Amino acid sequence: MTDRAAFARLVEALSPWSQQVVFVGGWAHRLYRLHDLAETPAYQPLATLDADVAFAERERLEGSIKQRLLAAGFQEQLTGNHRPPVSQYTLGEDEPSGFYAEFLTPLTGRETTRDGKPLATVERADITAQRLRYLELLLRSPWTVTLDADWGTLSTQSLRIPNPVSFIVQKLLIHDQRPAQKRAQDLLYIHDTLELFGPEIDQLAAVWRDEVRTAMHDNWVRNLMQTRDRLYGELNDSIRDAAAIPQDRDLDPERMRAMCQAALEEVLA
Repeated sequence: MTDRAAFARLVEALSPWSQQVVFVGGWAHRLYRLHDLAETPAYQPLATLDADVAFAERERLEGSIKQRLLAAGFQEQLTGNHRPPVSQYTLGEDEPSGFYAEFLTPLTGRETTRDGKPLATVERADITAQRLRYLELLLRSPWTVTLDADWGTLSTQSLRIPNPVSFIVQKLLIHDQRPAQKRAQDLLYIHDTLELFGPEIDQLAAVWRDEVRTAMHDNWVRNLMQTRDRLYGELNDSIRDAAAIPQDRDLDPERMRAMCQAALEEVLA
C-alpha cells in the first residue's frame, strides 16, 4: 500500500468528523499542493509516515473514533507514562507502509494540575490526544482540499488543513522547543510553503491580518517576530541544514534565507 492510499484510508475512517478535525503536520504541507491557490513545483514534497489529526480542546466528538479506525484496519498502540496514555494507530502487519496516525489538541492555560500532575493528554471519542502549546492556531480558519480516486479513495473526500499562515506561524513559535533535526525540517517546510503560495502573498498577508493575528496574544506576536528576525536575519547552520535536506533539488542556503526573510516580512507586516 502506498502512503497516499494509507492516508486516504485514515481520511475515510474519520469522515464522520470531517468538520471537526484538522489534518496538521507534514501531511498538511503535502496537501497544500491540492489547493487551488498553490503553484505546481517541479520537486517532490517531503515525505512523512505519521499523520497528525487535531481537534479543538472543547470539541464535542460524538461516537467512537477508535472503533472506526479499528474497523478500517488500524491497530491501537498505547505509549508513554501519561494518564490517559498516548494512543497511536498503525496499519496492520500485512500493510508495509509504516503509516500511523496520532491525535492532538491545544494546551491552553497551565501545564499541570494543582497537585503537579502534567496535563499532557485528554481522552475524546475513545482516543487519546496529546495537548500541545500553540496548536489552536492551526485550527483557526482552516482551508479545505479534496482527495479523489488518484489517492485511492472509495469516494471523493473533503478534509480540512491549516491555512498556510497558521502553519508557518506555529512552526516559528515552536522552533526553539523542537529537536535539531526537526528544526531544519520545519525551516524547509516554511520555505516550501512560501514558494507554493508565493503569487498569493497579498492574500496570505490578509489571512495574517484578519484571521491569525487577531487570535494571538501580544507576547506570542512579540516572540514570533523575534524568532523570525533571529532565524532569517543572517545565514546560520539551521538554514544550511534545511537546504541540505532535499535530494531532488539544489537549494542555495543564502537564497533560501533571503527569500524567506522577504516573504515573511511582507506576510507578517
